[in-house]
Amino acid sequence: MTMPHPEESLRYKLYVIIFRTDTPAGRAFDIALIVTILASLFVLIMGSIGHIAEDYAFELGKIELTFTVLFTIEYLLRLYCSPKPWAYAKSFYGIVDLVAILPFYIALLIADAHFLGVVRLLRVMRIFRILKLVKFIQDSNVIMRSLWNSRRKIFVFFSMVAILVTIFGALLYVIEGPENGFTSIPTSIYWAIVTITTVGYGDISPVTPIGRAIASLTMLLGYSILAVPTGIITAEMSQELKEQKKEYRDHRNLVMC
Repeated sequence: MTMPHPEESLRYKLYVIIFRTDTPAGRAFDIALIVTILASLFVLIMGSIGHIAEDYAFELGKIELTFTVLFTIEYLLRLYCSPKPWAYAKSFYGIVDLVAILPFYIALLIADAHFLGVVRLLRVMRIFRILKLVKFIQDSNVIMRSLWNSRRKIFVFFSMVAILVTIFGALLYVIEGPENGFTSIPTSIYWAIVTITTVGYGDISPVTPIGRAIASLTMLLGYSILAVPTGIITAEMSQELKEQKKEYRDHRNLVMC
């Protein structure tokens, strides 16, 4: 009895369909998966609307079960046909695929009414299925590499912001005091964060002239520093795109030779 050629085996054929995006079958699988993910998210969102959840509880449950079974089959097939199953399971996308199905099964095991809050949280966690779409965004790797390369600069930036909001929060706590809503330093830091990001909820605001002067300075400072992380990431993305274009040109020249 002759052994089948590796490229003729079922495992290899499944690998080409599921993991390869440069084949017609692989592209068709990706399109079907994207449609399924979006449909499952739509059902999840509709299920969070009170009257729809009550009127169509049975139908939504059956649809959700169908989606979960499909995603479970997909996950198991990926483990089966992957050249390195454990590496896939530990990867970002492997964890995302597992998180997309795990809450449903955990919720089935928790039947006690005391754990309804946990069940609700697990159900909402299915929204993380949207992360499965990241792999289909071609430029997502450029963004991820840019963020990773900028991590030290971004860390320094957020460290400076943390120092500033702590200083401004402490100043307002001393100047305004509990009688004006600044009941503690953490509460005052919350005000500083809301102000420096120019959100301005308005639930806490200074009333003294000095407090308002510091608040004005905080707002102006917020406008100044918000552009910093954008500039850092944009510069890194520009560099990544240049390197990507250079690699493409080098590869094309090599092929032509």
